[in-house]
Amino acid sequence: MRLVRIMEKHGMPLVLLLVGIAAGIFLAGHWVPSVSAVSRQDYESLETFTNILSIVKKNYVEEVDTKNLVSGAINGMLNGLDPHSAYLTPDLYKELQMDTQGRFGGLGIEITVKGGILTVVSPIEDTPAAKAGVKPGDQIFKIDEEFTKDMTLVDAVKKMRGPKGTKITISIKREGVPELMDFTLVRDTIRVQAVRSRSLEEGYGYVRLAQFQERSDRDVQRALEKMAAEKSGIKGLVLDLRNNPGGLLTQAVRVADLFLDSGLIVYTEGRIESQKQKYSAQKEGSWMDFPIVVLVNGGSASASEIVAGALQDHKRAVVLGTKTFGKGSVQTILPLDDNSALRLTTARYFTPKGRSIQALGIVPDIIIEPPTTPLAEGKTEEKKRLGLREENLPGHLPNPQQAPSQPQDHGEKDKEKLVPRTAPTGDETIDNDAQLKRALDLLKSWDVFKQLVQKKAA
Repeated sequence: MRLVRIMEKHGMPLVLLLVGIAAGIFLAGHWVPSVSAVSRQDYESLETFTNILSIVKKNYVEEVDTKNLVSGAINGMLNGLDPHSAYLTPDLYKELQMDTQGRFGGLGIEITVKGGILTVVSPIEDTPAAKAGVKPGDQIFKIDEEFTKDMTLVDAVKKMRGPKGTKITISIKREGVPELMDFTLVRDTIRVQAVRSRSLEEGYGYVRLAQFQERSDRDVQRALEKMAAEKSGIKGLVLDLRNNPGGLLTQAVRVADLFLDSGLIVYTEGRIESQKQKYSAQKEGSWMDFPIVVLVNGGSASASEIVAGALQDHKRAVVLGTKTFGKGSVQTILPLDDNSALRLTTARYFTPKGRSIQALGIVPDIIIEPPTTPLAEGKTEEKKRLGLREENLPGHLPNPQQAPSQPQDHGEKDKEKLVPRTAPTGDETIDNDAQLKRALDLLKSWDVFKQLVQKKAA
């Protein structure tokens, strides 16, 4: 596996690369020069900016602070680039670094901005937001009585983060519900347990990866070793990446490497040479003796898509569920002298076969929609994301492999396949999850087919 050298100064990383919706970091050993030649056109634009700054300071109805004006200008500039570039204040930069350790103070929701409205990507498991019933696709209209229209993602995160035990009220608009829904939540120390595992049936394991954090690969490795030590070993594995918003690029590479013994995992392409990287699998330590089904949905983003795409391209796993989020870009975190930082989109990543999933997502090999659940007055609600994906975000990067006028046909109908159904297992967790149940059915059918082939060969 090719990994980029880590450079540190006073124990802090110099440059960080994000491959998650909100908080995924990859440490990289390169630096971007802070000073470059300024063209005449750029100089004239900067002169216009300083003139406007001077006019505002002199004539605005109230006295304004230059630092706040410049900060606002920076935010506006970065927000105009794409949905994932932003200016991070010192506090937010510190919190971003804490996120990768899986511990921070807040509510436990991943958010983005769609049409100027804060929108929930997914709640993190076992957090105040998840326990209160916040759902993917919910639109946050107010935070503590302050309307969020055109509020930046950075400001929203800052308002919702806070010390453990403090209260906050968010007002949510949910599709199909006419009135705003108020949720009064008590902030907690969010400790994200990134990896959970269990046995579905004898010989069939389940690993749930909620986020790509530090040591996620080691936790997955330990879970596999524990299942392999059981009487029946591992006949098949379900790797659940549903509603996983991303995380550390190095962890995405290492998790994929656990199930691949050779070949490319992912590569990145940017404008400068240092952002053109390739990451390949090693044979040592690979788990290759059993079939895998990877579960994904619209909340599976970035690092999750790297893993699913790599296993799909190498035909190492069957991907099952619904189309993923479609975030195929990389953000570089550039620290500044005042302990703030820029989060800037600097590269796109590609699957081993050269696919860019930017604004397209990964289409599963087997499309299985979640079931519907009954609501009041005979209505139904689909257990799926409300169409919120990268392609729906204003200003998203285009896919370099798709013509602007070309309609986005992901071939989902052509991808649908029938998988033999089996009887209920008696485990409500499995039987009430159509996608998980179908994954288990597929693994068991796979094992039966393998036995039949072996008997015929004998």
